[in-house]
Amino acid sequence: MTDFTLARRNMIDGQLRPNRVTNTQLLTAIADLPRERFLPEGLRSLAYADDDIPLGNGRYLMEPMILARLIQTLQPQSGDRALVVASGAGYGSALLARLVKSVVALESDAALAGSAEKTIKALGITNVRHVTGKLEAGVPSPNEPYDVILIEGAVQHVPPAIVDQLAEGGRLATVIAAPSAGVLGLAQLIVKEGRVASGRPIFDAGTPALPGFASPPRFTF
Repeated sequence: MTDFTLARRNMIDGQLRPNRVTNTQLLTAIADLPRERFLPEGLRSLAYADDDIPLGNGRYLMEPMILARLIQTLQPQSGDRALVVASGAGYGSALLARLVKSVVALESDAALAGSAEKTIKALGITNVRHVTGKLEAGVPSPNEPYDVILIEGAVQHVPPAIVDQLAEGGRLATVIAAPSAGVLGLAQLIVKEGRVASGRPIFDAGTPALPGFASPPRFTF
């Protein structure tokens, strides 16, 4: 029988701290949150593995280190409004919910979204709102744009529609990956300042690609 408390501690000490995850509030949230609860019973023994875990239909629970570093890169604050795109099983949304004021969790797979909502409610987390819809459209909130946006998976590009949903001073983190198989992606931070969004690479990251985020075609003459 798996000792999940010990496995969680080993994940933090063996995977996260050695890979520059140092934010105390984030590490506390990870230590408190039972990652195994976000997986089907048959996969729970894999919850703390140093790998992406398949959830079916081409979707995955992101590798702990990459997810933690993306969230740390966002520098979430207690008053922030957050959007998680491709929220999947709900683990990333639940982590952010411990660090910010509110979270909107967007998922295109209705079954995944329903399971995530059930798990999050069972854990007593009350500041997450679940939305089912197209991932690449985001969840527009013109009156209160988001302070942080996490895209939980690899994309070829970030659609302008999602960037437009960032507040002034807002931060977006994701993994930008080339369409070629086997090519390592780059975790990127996009910040909006003066209504202009600019990005910079943070660290090398390999994680499965999300549907719907292919780069737009380029016209050649």
